[in-house]
Amino acid sequence: MEFKEKLKEYQDIINNQLQNYIKKEKCLEKQLNESVEYSLMAGGKRLRPILVLATYDLLTSEEKNEKCFPYAVAIEMIHNFSLIHDDLPGIDNDDFRHGKPTNHKQFNEATAILAGDSLLNNSYIVISNDILNQTKSEDIKLRLKIFNEFSLAVNKMIIGEYVDTEYEGKNITIEDLEFIHKNKTGALLTLCVRMGATLANCSESDLDILTKFSEKIGLAFQVKDDILSEIGNEKELGKPVGNDKERKKCTYVSQYGVNGAKNILQELTEGAIKLIRPYGEKAEFLIKLTEYIRDRNK
Repeated sequence: MEFKEKLKEYQDIINNQLQNYIKKEKCLEKQLNESVEYSLMAGGKRLRPILVLATYDLLTSEEKNEKCFPYAVAIEMIHNFSLIHDDLPGIDNDDFRHGKPTNHKQFNEATAILAGDSLLNNSYIVISNDILNQTKSEDIKLRLKIFNEFSLAVNKMIIGEYVDTEYEGKNITIEDLEFIHKNKTGALLTLCVRMGATLANCSESDLDILTKFSEKIGLAFQVKDDILSEIGNEKELGKPVGNDKERKKCTYVSQYGVNGAKNILQELTEGAIKLIRPYGEKAEFLIKLTEYIRDRNK
């Protein structure tokens, strides 16, 4: 199957699963539920949940990956929680996301805050429900391990976002910049790969290799974001270009220039691919996905 076809197949699986968690009934919190749906179903690449499924598929011969569904859903909930809160006036103060008004612009600031909170909380409900549905002690233990990693990664993301916001307009070291990116963006992408690998009952050796792979693509994703924020196409991005420079954010572009950032992106991409190429034909989708991260326009 061609990469684009497989990507679409994964995206369709994720979108169908997310629909199961959309609340349509009439209730006092109807607008809150609409606000959650507005962001959760706005589109996007679904990269994070796809990494969960694709990593699982890399390591197993099973035709079905349903056991990953709760974790794929939960990570997409967390991702959208972070986007809603990132766009708020007190953080990035953005007006558009995916070419549409941001959540607080479409509804109001209070509703957007609570919609983000709802997505955060529901991600934990989804995972804990899956744990409660297990009957074998080894399956419960494995999922509790994932639940712990999930919680730690979300906390890293919040810490990274705080440091990024707090140090706008200030001089920071390269080490501090890497800390921001590895936590704000990289922690969740690493989590996705490790969740898929752990659910596949992988070896410690495989987990170590795939963790290193995920760390490289996590940093590559943020470096590419930095580049797109500087020279991207506003219509394709669905949000304004130049906001990082306007807010005086410390990015790979501000530190290394556009060409320097592109060189780092290429090195990270090549390093990530080198790590998973030994998995052979089964790694082809993840290799193409790594190149997709490097080459994307939004």
